[in-house]
Amino acid sequence: MCGILGVVAASPVNQVLYDGLLVLQHRGQDAAGIATAEGDRFFMHKGPGLVRDVFRTRNMRNLAGNWGIGHVRYPTAGSAFSAAEAQPFYVNSPFGLLLAHNGNLTNSEALKREMFLADRRHINTNSDSEVLLNVLAHELEAAASGPRLDDAAIFRAVAGVHRRCRGAYAAVAMIAGYGLLAFRDPYGIRPLVIGRRETARGATEWLVASESVALDVPGFKLLRDVAPGEAVLIDTEGNFRSRQCAERTLAAPCMFEYVYLARPDSIMDGVSVYEARLRMGKFLAEKFKRVMPHAGIDIVIPIPDSSRPSALEMAQRLGLPYREGFVKNRYIGRTFIMPGQATRKRSVRQKLNTIHQEFKGKSVLLVDDSIVRGTTCKEIVSMAREAGAARVYMASAAPPVRHANVYGIDMPTRGELIASGRDEDEVCREIGADGLLYQDLDDLKAAVRTLNPSLQFFETSCFDGRYITGDITAEYLSGVENQRARDKDHSSMMGEAGESGQLDLNLADQEEP
Repeated sequence: MCGILGVVAASPVNQVLYDGLLVLQHRGQDAAGIATAEGDRFFMHKGPGLVRDVFRTRNMRNLAGNWGIGHVRYPTAGSAFSAAEAQPFYVNSPFGLLLAHNGNLTNSEALKREMFLADRRHINTNSDSEVLLNVLAHELEAAASGPRLDDAAIFRAVAGVHRRCRGAYAAVAMIAGYGLLAFRDPYGIRPLVIGRRETARGATEWLVASESVALDVPGFKLLRDVAPGEAVLIDTEGNFRSRQCAERTLAAPCMFEYVYLARPDSIMDGVSVYEARLRMGKFLAEKFKRVMPHAGIDIVIPIPDSSRPSALEMAQRLGLPYREGFVKNRYIGRTFIMPGQATRKRSVRQKLNTIHQEFKGKSVLLVDDSIVRGTTCKEIVSMAREAGAARVYMASAAPPVRHANVYGIDMPTRGELIASGRDEDEVCREIGADGLLYQDLDDLKAAVRTLNPSLQFFETSCFDGRYITGDITAEYLSGVENQRARDKDHSSMMGEAGESGQLDLNLADQEEP
């Protein structure tokens, strides 16, 4: 999971890109980057850290031009972060390309071998995004007629990307002297939306982003989603065109976007994330009535922030008081996307503090969006008991997470998932709760589908082990787990300091004396 953004406007876009990345910060906290273009020159600044820390006034001043892309990075598959993997990535052949990517290529190792042996391209990092960029570059070269590009060649190149790349990818790319390209994998696993606004002088400006919330701040209106397998091309003059480039498509958005990843004020694939989470609470309340009718709950308390809509709807349908029992320190990042189990565990109590009077002597129902590793849940149950709760029940708006996610979310090993190999009673004992309630998968799908009945399929592999792309084998999953173990060993030897230094990749700064 990462956040991507692309803008073509009639005026400088550096501030629009910065503001957009700020509201996409929840999608990645490891690194941030912005690239812009003026004429046929690219300008770029990127580095490790939050958006507000990566960019300074001098960096923003040097990001000249009326079109550009941005990225916030979250490490996939548990990989150790290197500052060299901050995006966007750049290649100068054949036409000069910059790319930012959200997702994960499941055949990246095979593609790397192809790049080296057949395409004669060198991949310099462990990032599959660099692989995707080089595949695109090669396909553009193959599709072009001589040294010049046209729309047809670009769309043929994206079709070539679809034929070669497997997995999840939503991408924005800049083609030197031509314009902005955005495309989405044939299953539409990761989200990508299009926005438009009109200037006072009648010019049309365009913005593509991971979530619609990035359109709201600069005043763009949501037009639609980029369809699975579709490519969108916007030239430097603001002319818009699109084409379906995949031979076969199947809309199957990632369910975890609606459960946790996306902001509640976003709309993706025609679904309001907030409304979907309310409906998750509705279905969960109905199950609670069937399964735990005599639990004797006094109050319902959400685990901030993603579970609030579900907890609120659940409380209303159960006729119970809804209370805020935890105060969140908003200067601590999201614990789910923090690299490393020890970091996540330490951050829980830094992040949340209890309001003791809401717990003392009461039987409380805590509602969370999901239970993944169990680290956060276990600490929170313990905090509720320390605050004086008589009994602590836990409800999850999502089903048990029992399988690895290979499409861009850090759920890579079964051994780290608390529900893997455990039934609900065993998970309940492990987190120290008096009772545990999980959402049913069919109800979760219904919660989203009722808001957009055209969505018949979803990517739900972390819940049911069914991988929508059909290319994931037991050997592949074992390889991911082994690589994660090697990354952990490497990180332990190197120490955290080895990844913490600032790496200035600002091409624009180099132009200043």
